[in-house]
Amino acid sequence: MRILVRTLIFILGGFVLFGACAGAAKLTSNGLSDSMRMATIVFAALWFVIAAANMWVGVVKAGYSFGEELPIFLLIFGLPVAVAVFVKWKVL
Repeated sequence: MRILVRTLIFILGGFVLFGACAGAAKLTSNGLSDSMRMATIVFAALWFVIAAANMWVGVVKAGYSFGEELPIFLLIFGLPVAVAVFVKWKVL
């Protein structure tokens, strides 16, 4: 149960980080059309580092195997990035 809550918190954190990146892009765009594309790329790179660090903690500190942590990493990284790309593609 604890791992499910932690996973959901990380996924929610990914959505918050994307919102922050998108908001910063809107505020600093100065009429540049590529600002949201760049914000999505920056978000994906930052989120990859954060999700990988979480996976590293799970393997090294918590004692999970790489194989146990990989699906969680893919979920934590993939879901917010997929939503960010979809939002950029369809909405922004």
